[in-house]
Amino acid sequence: MTIDIHGHFVDPHYLDELQRVMRLEVEKTADGKTLMRHNGYTLAWTRPDMFDMDHRLRDMDAKGIATRVLSVSTPGVYPWSGDAQVAMARHVNDMLAKDCRTHPDRFIGFASLPLHDVEASLAEIDRATGELGMKGVAIGSNIGGPPLNDARFEPLWAKLDAMRLPVFEHPMFPRDTSEMGEFELPLRVGLIFDTTLVAARLIYGGVFERYPNFPYILAHTGGATILLFERLDNGFRLFPDCRKYISKLPSEYGKRLYYDTCAFGEQALMLALGAVGASQLLFGSDDPFIGADTKHVDRLTIAQSDKAQILRGNAARMLALN
Repeated sequence: MTIDIHGHFVDPHYLDELQRVMRLEVEKTADGKTLMRHNGYTLAWTRPDMFDMDHRLRDMDAKGIATRVLSVSTPGVYPWSGDAQVAMARHVNDMLAKDCRTHPDRFIGFASLPLHDVEASLAEIDRATGELGMKGVAIGSNIGGPPLNDARFEPLWAKLDAMRLPVFEHPMFPRDTSEMGEFELPLRVGLIFDTTLVAARLIYGGVFERYPNFPYILAHTGGATILLFERLDNGFRLFPDCRKYISKLPSEYGKRLYYDTCAFGEQALMLALGAVGASQLLFGSDDPFIGADTKHVDRLTIAQSDKAQILRGNAARMLALN
């Protein structure tokens, strides 16, 4: 049975508050979706079955998914600030933990962190992994503040590294989407850009050199990160700034990261397999927004042992599951 590393928790209170805080426009579609629109694009969306856990469990059974890791999707808790961000992070973590306790064999929680306050984030890691029983954290590609390679986040990376705690990177919208004003480009292209940007920043910034012991998972098969390995390596060879914090080629760090299978396309997944190997890939469905089954892995022309690693083995080892 399959372990899904990329699923999402949908909370009504969070969405109501998000709509209020960001002054989102609500649009209903003929097929039953509720779109929450911001500056001309969809920031978040729902449909009724996303809130029905029995429906979601039946869907998992139909797709052969035994266990799903859940986290809060874009835009996370970052639209709030100060104490309100801390409170929202605690709220979504409490609600997610409740679902995981109700279905302990089916759901695993990755906690949201109020990253505008590093000390509060460190405390929330302890609370989430202790009191709430979560097995990892979800961190956005940008948090509406300093980049994640900024020195103020060193205590965060140090703690995650010491705990060997899995981190799931989920893309956020780029800080400037003014040139993406049609065709839902912030969702379709912007998120991929932002994942690629944070990966390059953390690699060049030396985070994975200083803290090599925690699993870091890039959503959507890393965006364009794998495609850019050689370009990043050329930067290391050419420019002192690209060697300032690292001692190896960027691709060497990139090959140690983990990537979900949410690129979905066969060619993209085969590229990832060739670059980093089956040991670094984890099945993802992006449920309930995409809700893929395992066909995008099943149809790959690779050994069954590699498919078994991707569909279950790698995640089971990372999450310490039997």
